[in-house]
Amino acid sequence: MAERTARELDRLQPAPPAVRFFDAGMGDGTVLARVMRSMHQRYPRFPFYIAGKEISLEDVRLTLDKMPDRFLEHPETVLAITNISYAEAPWLSPAKPDARAGMVWKTVALKGDTTAEFERQILELQPFLAETWRTKVSAKTGSMIPETPAALILYREDCGFMLDEIIPRQNSPRADFDLILASQPFRLRAKTEFKASRVLAPLAKALRPGGRLLGIHSAGNDPGLEIIQKVWPNEDPFTTSRRTLIETTRTALGDLAEQFRFDPLPNSEALFRYEMHTLPDEIDSDSASIGTSTLLAAWNAAT
Repeated sequence: MAERTARELDRLQPAPPAVRFFDAGMGDGTVLARVMRSMHQRYPRFPFYIAGKEISLEDVRLTLDKMPDRFLEHPETVLAITNISYAEAPWLSPAKPDARAGMVWKTVALKGDTTAEFERQILELQPFLAETWRTKVSAKTGSMIPETPAALILYREDCGFMLDEIIPRQNSPRADFDLILASQPFRLRAKTEFKASRVLAPLAKALRPGGRLLGIHSAGNDPGLEIIQKVWPNEDPFTTSRRTLIETTRTALGDLAEQFRFDPLPNSEALFRYEMHTLPDEIDSDSASIGTSTLLAAWNAAT
């Protein structure tokens, strides 16, 4: 996914003061870190504003574990992480006044110029995250939602002067992203209208003129589906095509749709797959014993 996202960088037309990237669903930060490396290669001296949405405390911790290296290689970086909804996260601002008033906002200027120093200061944020990044079950939808809306902003103190215009401030919402990655930001079982109106259309509105939104979702027809059907015969959750999602998003945008170009791409460009790597002795014989980590990774990829 990171490689496919990186291909979009040559198509961007960023404008000062920064290249702005939003990761709609960071997960453990693996894709984000790799995209940031590609951004540095493509724009080595441009300031970056990197924002992401993630509700999972553990995934936020794993993402932050990968950031000391990013702050070292590309000092001109502002990182913003929030737990609010996809429709609100690009602006770092909840729509409801009471949620906006109760939002916890923390800005940290990282001191020093080594990864060890950055790592230590990021680790010191663990109590803040444990207190703030809590979740609860929505009585209305049954989904996990944050107990407290929150945003965490990180940047290097020695770059604060040049990044001042880029650092987000509470109650001064701005999106205007050059590139947004929406990688499976919704459940497969969610209604298509929900995916379009509550996720994809708001993300599209967060683009600056000339910005690009790249949507990625599972398509099935792979070993993962075989695993699912071994457990649940005749089950096929992959029923919504990219073309259906695009057309439903066009409808959700209403009159604003004429300001966007919608491109489902041909199969040769749109379809890609990744492969898991295992040791030969894990799978190549009848007596092979698959490692627990490999088994869990395969199940996670399938479901």
